[in-house]
Amino acid sequence: MNAEIIAVGSELLTPFRTDTNSLYLTDQLNQLGVEVVFKSVVGDDLKHLVAAAQHALFRSGIIILTGGLGPTEDDLTREAVAEALGIPLHREAEVLAAIEHRFASRGWKMSPNNAKQADILEGATVLPNANGTAPGQWLSGKVEGREHIVILLPGPPHELKALFESECRERLRAKLPPAYIATRVLKVAMLGESHVDARVAPIYKQYCDVQTTILAGAGEIELHFKSRRATMDAAQACVDEVADAVEDELGDAVYSRDGQSLEQIVGYWLQMRGATVAVAESCTGGLLAERITSISGSSRYFVGGAVVYSNALKSELAGVPADMIARHGAVSREVAAALAEGIRYRCEATLGLGITGVAGPTGGTATKPVGLVYHGLASDSGTEVIERNFPGDRKRIRRFASTLALDMVRKKLM
Repeated sequence: MNAEIIAVGSELLTPFRTDTNSLYLTDQLNQLGVEVVFKSVVGDDLKHLVAAAQHALFRSGIIILTGGLGPTEDDLTREAVAEALGIPLHREAEVLAAIEHRFASRGWKMSPNNAKQADILEGATVLPNANGTAPGQWLSGKVEGREHIVILLPGPPHELKALFESECRERLRAKLPPAYIATRVLKVAMLGESHVDARVAPIYKQYCDVQTTILAGAGEIELHFKSRRATMDAAQACVDEVADAVEDELGDAVYSRDGQSLEQIVGYWLQMRGATVAVAESCTGGLLAERITSISGSSRYFVGGAVVYSNALKSELAGVPADMIARHGAVSREVAAALAEGIRYRCEATLGLGITGVAGPTGGTATKPVGLVYHGLASDSGTEVIERNFPGDRKRIRRFASTLALDMVRKKLM
């Protein structure tokens, strides 16, 4: 069976609330070998909710609705599912008594509208909610000849998670045939999304039983491979086969094959080589140092550095000659090299990184446009400088620049 999740609540259609329940449920379902093929967010409107439930019943075997089980007029999930299935609701006396007891045990008076939380779908199993007044509901059977499981869960995450784990997980496991989902993630640095896909599509298209997804970031591409099989060994073998073939095609552009970040990988290489690194950053404003030091234990290989935004500090802290800046400009190949060499010398590091550029949105010229960045990497074997013109806004350009700098270290140490 495949699954569909419907998050109910008009607040989830505003900029102020995010549906996190579906992320948790997707992870739980994947662990049971179930793929989530649709997700939707629907406001508190009966007509829209009925339509969403009907569509879900048409295309998915497992339908989980979250939220809309409360006591107020806009809590309509029970009514919508009843209409979509063409079955009645009835008020369950035991459930109502449990709700009344919950209020009484706290010394509160229950308002009459809370009674609607005891309305149960005909034929449904009540799922006790130890953390709230609204119980969940479980309904399984055939709809138009197809087997379906419909689950109603409360919206508050702490209620939903506890209820799913105590009442739903094993029920689902008992209903489902054995299935396992295996995944692999390859991470690629400094290649474009279209370029990567053009090279690897002929490979992954040969594997119709492996789902491939390509995600693009600023200077980084992730390739996600997923397969579902009756055993984990079979599923893992499928994704490993296609991932290994793709990795062979992309070569050393692949920096991680098990989900690790670029800064983690750079840290591993520095430690393996017994090397240290120092940085002198202009347009990235400390982002490169922040990424390096985000890894625990980075003090073993990161010496330190300087944010040298002004020309005076480029000279004072990284030793860049003032006449060089006057002659070539702060954003230049020569200054990037001097930043890398100067910070390496002053910090007594194995490697020195220098970054200078125009992050925008202002400051660009015809000869030095926004997005132009020079990256210098100095070592005892010489200094390498790479020039790039990055697209995007200020945040994206700075991310691109720090990613290329890290990748220069990785490739140098490889």
